[in-house]
Amino acid sequence: MLPEFQPAKVWEHLISYGCSEVPRVNVFMAVPTIYAKLTEYYDCHFKQPHVQDFVRAVCKEKIRLMVSGSAALPVPVLERWAQITGHVLLERYGMTEIGMALSNPLHGMRVPGSVGTPLPGVEVRITVENMKKETSSYTIIAEGNCRGTMVTPGLTEKEGELQVKGPSIFKEYWNKPQETKNSFTTDGWFKTGDTAVYKDGVYWIMGRTSVDIIKSGGYKISALEVERHLITHPDIADVAVIGAPDATWGQRVTAVVELRPERSLSLLDLKAWARERMTSYIIPTELILVEEMPRNQMGKVNKKKLLKNFYPG
Repeated sequence: MLPEFQPAKVWEHLISYGCSEVPRVNVFMAVPTIYAKLTEYYDCHFKQPHVQDFVRAVCKEKIRLMVSGSAALPVPVLERWAQITGHVLLERYGMTEIGMALSNPLHGMRVPGSVGTPLPGVEVRITVENMKKETSSYTIIAEGNCRGTMVTPGLTEKEGELQVKGPSIFKEYWNKPQETKNSFTTDGWFKTGDTAVYKDGVYWIMGRTSVDIIKSGGYKISALEVERHLITHPDIADVAVIGAPDATWGQRVTAVVELRPERSLSLLDLKAWARERMTSYIIPTELILVEEMPRNQMGKVNKKKLLKNFYPG
């Protein structure tokens, strides 16, 4: 364990094979932000071809597994990391309350941007709640385990809340009986609070239902999906998409952006770029530039805090 994240120190550990003073790394797990910062350091400091060849050889041959988690992994970060190290990052999905629930395969094809399929012993389902007076029931969109997933006819690729069941699920929140009750369905499924979709044989997390699903003008927009597009912009170093309150549309798609050094970007320029790559209704209608994206120690952006900071009313 290192006392803090410093790209130079981490790279030193990753490529330390043969050095008796630094133990060799066998498995490396990190949040997407760390991979992005390591990539930036690599691009600035490892410019010599022979150094790049050495880095790739050591990482590919000596490190068994590299994993990304805790937040959505932008595909450009995954692709660039694969170019640098030869490792296709293993993406998976879990929570403190449930442990690991879904994962791309350890061996086999990994689907960038997805969280794969349920792990052994875990059951998952995607549902939409049907509210009727004082009771509620669920329409099951898809339900599966490690052996496969069944989709309800007519509901292919429909989004809903991801719910999980299995022996790894926690029992209760300590001294919070009402919160515990609210977190489970009447038939014992844990409600993750994440919106998901099952398509192309794997599960995709669209974001936290409370902050990552933006409802604008009758459309339900995944903030993570918008972020996956925007992060590929050549001038954008980091981005968070939030749903700003709007009297007409309900919410408007707002991009909070950290630019690369010595770059500039206007909303008009961003819209022009996006029109060639994105569906019209998910293109941001507002752009906020920040010097550095605020993240917590886990590398996550607190979008509720962003909304409060920029829209205190």
